Amino acid sequence: MSADPFAPDDVHWHAVSRRLAVARRLLTALTLVPVALALVVVGVLVGPGWLALLALLPLLVLGWAWWVIGRQVGATGYAERDDDLLVRKGILFRSIVVVPYGRMQFVDVEAGPLARRLGYATVRLHTASPGTDASIPGLSPDEAARLRDRLAQRGEARLAGL
Repeated sequence: MSADPFAPDDVHWHAVSRRLAVARRLLTALTLVPVALALVVVGVLVGPGWLALLALLPLLVLGWAWWVIGRQVGATGYAERDDDLLVRKGILFRSIVVVPYGRMQFVDVEAGPLARRLGYATVRLHTASPGTDASIPGLSPDEAARLRDRLAQRGEARLAGL
């Protein structure tokens, strides 16, 4: 048996799409680049020219966020087992959520405009306990639909046995 609680034995992890990283990086850039441009304009037009160098700070944050987002998306995954679904997230602060199929009440698939444009969706699992709800972002639409149907089928089968 594995001593690491974040690496159970005999579990095949499925990675999420790298398109999720593209979306998160794009949203981060759309937030930080205008801030950098505003600092350049304020530095050039209003204050001393060296004040425009403050624009480097949001760009440095963007570079750091770019790297972190790639690592976060790479650490996100899910695994289907016989009786439950595992969802893992995080690098520094890691978590694994175990959702028993028999506790699932319903499964949602959602995708906003950017997610649809980039070709990914999020599967959200709702259980009897609000503390154990889980989501799997960054799935291809086909995989999200397959997982939704499979989880709903397994959930119904487990409930029927009660």
